[in-house]
Amino acid sequence: MPRTLTVGQLIHQLQTLSPDLPVHLAINPDWPYAHAIGRVIDSTGPTGPGAYIAENGQTDILPPAVRAALDWDNG
Repeated sequence: MPRTLTVGQLIHQLQTLSPDLPVHLAINPDWPYAHAIGRVIDSTGPTGPGAYIAENGQTDILPPAVRAALDWDNG
């Protein structure tokens, strides 16, 4: 089961980065693509309240250095 990241943990991780950087989602190690971030909402899901970050389209293939940093480098 995937580990749940809280809003506070996400903010803590993002605080170390430049606020001018674009944000991407890294999706699926078997098909390593970068996706743009869309809207962020809070709502109730199947396990209770949560924050949801919408995917806003595929932007590019995930760079090899990013795949390696995520331990998604399959060769």
